[in-house]
Amino acid sequence: MRIATFNVNSVNARLAYVLAWLDARKPNAVCFQELKLTTEDFPYDAFRDAGYHAVVHGQKSWNGVAVLTREPAEVVQVGLPGAEHAGSRLVTARVGDWTIASVYVPNGKTLVHPDFELKLEFLAKLRDHVEATVDPSLPYVLGGDFNVVHSDMDSCDPDGMRDAMFHTERERSAMDALLGAGLTDLQRALEPDGKNFSWWDYRGGSFHKNEGLRIDLVLGSASARARVTKVWIDREWRKKKDERTPSDHAPVVADFD
Repeated sequence: MRIATFNVNSVNARLAYVLAWLDARKPNAVCFQELKLTTEDFPYDAFRDAGYHAVVHGQKSWNGVAVLTREPAEVVQVGLPGAEHAGSRLVTARVGDWTIASVYVPNGKTLVHPDFELKLEFLAKLRDHVEATVDPSLPYVLGGDFNVVHSDMDSCDPDGMRDAMFHTERERSAMDALLGAGLTDLQRALEPDGKNFSWWDYRGGSFHKNEGLRIDLVLGSASARARVTKVWIDREWRKKKDERTPSDHAPVVADFD
């Protein structure tokens, strides 16, 4: 079983790129974020031709999440209860005994912007939702762009960025609470000392200098943790392919027994 998460940074702008990645990596399921289109405008036919069914929660020009699956999926949840005002940022589907959710946590913009408090509120609501709905005995995966640097290992410059956006103690405490609801950062569980990044700014040659952040995560229930065998950041698919511009995020891929 292969489950991935990928902030595509506009599915229409990167459709050919994403389809090529799906063909190369062949995940059984994938969580998309930052679709930047409505549910109705999602390119269902293109993904169906590639062998995927889609559960979509879109939003015009902004946000938007989806779960793609090889087998038809049951829709479990559309939107985060109590945080609908934050936009289209959570969708959950079930395939067999696997429940798979895609999340796009608000960026926060700046520490003094109202969206920063919205971000913390969203993470708190997400924590409540996980605690109320996730059965640890069943495989549950929450993949997404969390927009939080959870530890110093997840930043290229932890000292220089200390207490800056994504690095604050309030954001890290909110992530601690989410994990405390019964989830595990599956990549960190397998690589406790790994320093790998999933996002790099387009500017300043950040990708080639490896000046990035690890903000794209695959979290799992106790059952998913027991089955995971490998989690890796697909850095190869942050590179330009046939003159097609990649997202500023790399996919994160998790393999399970």
